[in-house]
Amino acid sequence: MSILKLNGLRLSRLIIAGANELTANKQLVDSMNVFPVPDGDTGTNMSLTVLAAARESEKSNSLRVDEVSKLAAGGALRGARGNSGVITSQLFRGFSKGLEGLEEACVTDLALALDKGVLTAYKAVMKPKEGTILTVARACSEAGAKLALETDDIEVFLKGIIAYGHEVLAKTPEMLPVLKQAGVVDAGGRGLLYILEGALKHINEDGPISIAEPTKSEAVDFGALASIDNVDITFGYCTEFFINIHQAEDATVQKLKTYLGTIGDSIVCVNDDEVIKIHVHTDHPGLALEKALSIGSLSGLKIENMREQHTNHIDFNTNTSSPVQAAENKQIDKKPELPKKDIGFVSISAGAGLSDIFRNLGVDMIIEGGQTMNPSTEDILNAVDQINAENIIVLPNNKNIILAAEQAVDLCEDKKLFVVPTRSVPEGISAMFCNAEGLGAEEMTEAMKEAIQAVSTVSVTYAVRDTNFGDKEIAEGDILGMLNDEIVVVAKDVAEGTKEVLKQTITDENEMVSIYYGTDVTAEDAQEIADFITESYPDCEVEIQSGAQPLYYYIISVE
Repeated sequence: MSILKLNGLRLSRLIIAGANELTANKQLVDSMNVFPVPDGDTGTNMSLTVLAAARESEKSNSLRVDEVSKLAAGGALRGARGNSGVITSQLFRGFSKGLEGLEEACVTDLALALDKGVLTAYKAVMKPKEGTILTVARACSEAGAKLALETDDIEVFLKGIIAYGHEVLAKTPEMLPVLKQAGVVDAGGRGLLYILEGALKHINEDGPISIAEPTKSEAVDFGALASIDNVDITFGYCTEFFINIHQAEDATVQKLKTYLGTIGDSIVCVNDDEVIKIHVHTDHPGLALEKALSIGSLSGLKIENMREQHTNHIDFNTNTSSPVQAAENKQIDKKPELPKKDIGFVSISAGAGLSDIFRNLGVDMIIEGGQTMNPSTEDILNAVDQINAENIIVLPNNKNIILAAEQAVDLCEDKKLFVVPTRSVPEGISAMFCNAEGLGAEEMTEAMKEAIQAVSTVSVTYAVRDTNFGDKEIAEGDILGMLNDEIVVVAKDVAEGTKEVLKQTITDENEMVSIYYGTDVTAEDAQEIADFITESYPDCEVEIQSGAQPLYYYIISVE
């Protein structure tokens, strides 16, 4: 049966089918990432972005394609994760604009909408590269324009688009040398074709279609410490809450902090004029709450099971562990009224130690994320919403999160957002040292942008697959030493690889080296690296801190 027009319901089904197809193949797309480091997540990011679009489109029973496409675009914009997800969301956004005012869409309408999507996506990228998802999207659009003159059957139209898309995808290694060296085609382009292939499979179906669910590890709430290995977790529950009390005495706060130290670790206890903010890892959240309730009422309560690596919110209405907690239930969901600030800060961070460092430097909201777990635009907007300030500075601290943060700027309606394009944790920490009274948000943002130029970031991790990268032959399990995201050292030993990349980084002009060690190395291991720096570069000051970050043995700042 020929399909000559798409109405809203059919378009919604096709979006859901495309999201499901990509979700089913996301691991294959992840494996196509060029870098062999353990953070190849293009497929996962695109999948979560399109699933967000599918969920929004499913909410409507409208028969109008413009209304459904607008909902899907809104879902994709807020759900966008990583650069690939943001580009995908822009394809949805432009596609929706191309369908404005239409109740149904024929192949000509769809061709024009595809073209609009490509134009919008290209504009969203500062320096577009060919051989990427953009190239494949443009090829699909070009094929669509040609096919619209040859057929009015949407199924034939889709088949032709996909066929040409695969032709161009196969050529991406010739456009980007890094793809050819790694022996892969572009991951984002392949992900886009999975979406279209899913739609094609269901083009003739009229029945309902359910949306695939992300796995537990993907459904993580980025407020959780979600990427810590179970074997490294001493206390299982990340417990956070506010104690509502006006001008608590320092002695009261200190006694509470001391008590929390007897039942847990990773304690943050911040005393503001109206609330005490508590963060603690413990096996007995109830004891922490009982003690806190002796001081004041509670709000903003969140308890997460870190060993399950996903958010595990406790429903105290059905699982009350004591009468006094039951009495305070009505307080738990109340959003705390924090003192208003001139400028607020949001930072992305992976690892309890790194998060504590950012908090101590004045960051208001930490979004747990980074490698393998890029927060979405909506995660960033939710964090911004919780800060009582009209101006918010966002530190992405990862090159794959910058676009999502910049997208949040356009979507935020009641506050003014500024994004400092920090590509690493050391850059984010350096930026926060510019936090000084008397500076306006714009002035501080510019000072931060200038400060991060003086930072070199060394990161040490491991290879997840065999590959050739440049002139380097890499085997799965090899130690990779990277300088500002470029692989410069391949080694068999963590310590030797770290020392070698530092030799290629530190110069006579550098004055400070900060070592943040991860969950897979010890303080003694980090001290060995510090001793090496001190002996080799006596004019450099060296600092060691536990970052507790996963995946990366060391993240090192050289200034």
